[in-house]
Amino acid sequence: MTSSPPPVRPPAGIAPSAHGPTARERMRAIIGGSTGNLVEWYDWYAYAAFTLYFAPHFFPSGDSTAQLLGAAAVFAVGFFMRPIGAWAMGIYADRKGRKSGLALSVSLMCAGSLLIAAAPTYETAGLLAPALLVLARLMQGLSVGGEYGASATYLSEMAGKGRRGFFSSFQYVTLIGGQLLAIGVLLVLQAVLSEAALDAWGWRIPFAIGAALAVVVFWIRRGLAETESFANAQASDAPKSGMLALFSHHPREALTVMLMTAGGTLAFYAFSIYMQKFLVNTSGFDREIASRINGASLFVFMLLQPVAGALSDRLGRKPLLVGFGVLGVLCTYPLFAALETTRDPVIAFCLVLGGLVIVTGYTSINAVVKAELFPAHIRALGVALPYALANTIFGGTAEYVALSFKQAGWERGFYWYVTGMIALSLIVYVRMRDTRTASAIVED
Repeated sequence: MTSSPPPVRPPAGIAPSAHGPTARERMRAIIGGSTGNLVEWYDWYAYAAFTLYFAPHFFPSGDSTAQLLGAAAVFAVGFFMRPIGAWAMGIYADRKGRKSGLALSVSLMCAGSLLIAAAPTYETAGLLAPALLVLARLMQGLSVGGEYGASATYLSEMAGKGRRGFFSSFQYVTLIGGQLLAIGVLLVLQAVLSEAALDAWGWRIPFAIGAALAVVVFWIRRGLAETESFANAQASDAPKSGMLALFSHHPREALTVMLMTAGGTLAFYAFSIYMQKFLVNTSGFDREIASRINGASLFVFMLLQPVAGALSDRLGRKPLLVGFGVLGVLCTYPLFAALETTRDPVIAFCLVLGGLVIVTGYTSINAVVKAELFPAHIRALGVALPYALANTIFGGTAEYVALSFKQAGWERGFYWYVTGMIALSLIVYVRMRDTRTASAIVED
């Protein structure tokens, strides 16, 4: 049980209201926070969406799989900065405020996108080109590492009791929306530019767009309201947020976040980020058709998130997580095996969507489940750091592991790998408590 905070005056500028935010204030804050999240993830996913075009400029080789491996390795490098970003900005958001953490994260994302847009190619700068690409992804990894914890905490705290599952699901709506926006920009550029122009310089455009949008979002986030949970935590005598406090006082919750994330994040990246490459490199679709299949399936997937989130407010979080685990174990291998041989775009769309529907049991509620495990004074760090560690190990390396299996001549080993990790997470889902009825988010 969480004790009531003592009547201490909160820091200047963070006074909680007497009755909590109104429904209109909650909606405005959630929309504002979600808009920023969308742009953050657009910038992150633009790299994945345009990898097929810019990889030859940074990793020259006659082997397309080797080029994709180089680009995927840099994509994974960005993930290795995410735990550092989660640690640094999780503490920052717990101590200085959720909206301050959100503003800082989008600033770093802007800088990383601008650097990719202006980076020289290997032909003109040699090894400096991939080095700058790595630097940009490190900055973006730092940004996204902090973004997840701050936005998940902010949306969960602003949602209000009884609707946390629904409103927090918009984190993945905007996360997927950012990915769709990146794919949409790709499809527009494929339509208006020649293949040669897109290969030569058109791939720079999405990164310039992302940098410009991030500037706009910075000012939006500066005007967001702070959450009441943060204000009350600041007014109490709760201990300071920090890594030692997290792992010494909340070790079980931190381990739960890591293990529940492992299978979910790997499955998500396998059926979304890696899928575009899989459809080209294995199924044999051309790049434009693969982009359309990926975009259409992700659009439906995005629409499912609030539906599943609202369902969790009625039935609980645990049934959705267990459903994802069981269906993921049973269906992952057959779905990928069927996608290997299909040449029909409609069938491919249905198979990809089937995988994403299964993953919805995790994606729609993972943010609120993690937020409901931790008290307010350490919530942003508790959500961000264990998640980032698991995401780095399993999500960030998904493409690289998949392509390594393919290059080694045993592509189906990746399907078993994904299935095994989902099974591990399923054990955690079965054993953990349902956070809808045992939430650490206290209503004021």
